[in-house]
Amino acid sequence: MTPLILDLTLNETLTIAAFFIWTGFVRTGLGFGGAALGLPLMLFVRPDLLIWLPIIGTHLLFFSGITLSRRLGHVDWKYLRYALWFIIPPALIGVFGLVNLPALWLNLFIYSVTFFYGMVWLFNRAIKSKQAWADKLLLILGGYVAGMTLTGAPLMVAVFMRNVHREQLRDTLFVLWFTLVSIKMTTFAVLSVNLHFFEALYLIPVAAIGHIIGLKAHHKIIQNDRVFKRWVGGGLVVVSALGLWRLYQPFLSIGFDFYSLNIF
Repeated sequence: MTPLILDLTLNETLTIAAFFIWTGFVRTGLGFGGAALGLPLMLFVRPDLLIWLPIIGTHLLFFSGITLSRRLGHVDWKYLRYALWFIIPPALIGVFGLVNLPALWLNLFIYSVTFFYGMVWLFNRAIKSKQAWADKLLLILGGYVAGMTLTGAPLMVAVFMRNVHREQLRDTLFVLWFTLVSIKMTTFAVLSVNLHFFEALYLIPVAAIGHIIGLKAHHKIIQNDRVFKRWVGGGLVVVSALGLWRLYQPFLSIGFDFYSLNIF
């Protein structure tokens, strides 16, 4: 592999390739979470969401389209149409926030949300919804987070798991992700955000490796859901903590500089 993507070095390119194998595996293995589990890692290489989100979005459209081409009959269309009324409006607000907010704020948001998910999974807790108003709240929050960073899946999955049959869950979620990413990518195009389309194409064969492994491992992962999520949750906590520490270091350095100058 040559270092052709985004002017990365060879080592950075190989690292990003490994991360995209991981996101492809998670996306099809769990049915959700590819962005939530991949973005925190990618930001260590290039801390810019507007680089990685369009690439992840292109991959999600490509692979979910392939997966769904023969499984549209397994989608719970009735509940999906109902849920989209609560998801799409906050998702649009989230997309505009992504484009306009400072990169530092967005990265802090990503690592904070991922740290929360990691703690939930590490301690075998679950984001649960038991009442209609809680369902709506989680869908709204999940839509906003998904619109901003594509990491709102665990919030929305908590609702879909309660309202969609297990056999239809993954395919219904794929249609949901396809819809949300289509909106996000269209908004990016309208706002003239660079979609990094050629970089996305370059990485599709790499992500396909994880996609195929995830398809084969899906049933085993579902059968060992708690164990898988606990290990992944521990990893997310470590990665997110390191990411937050890296973001706070400049502020700490500024504080030490001021201290040495006896300003405070």
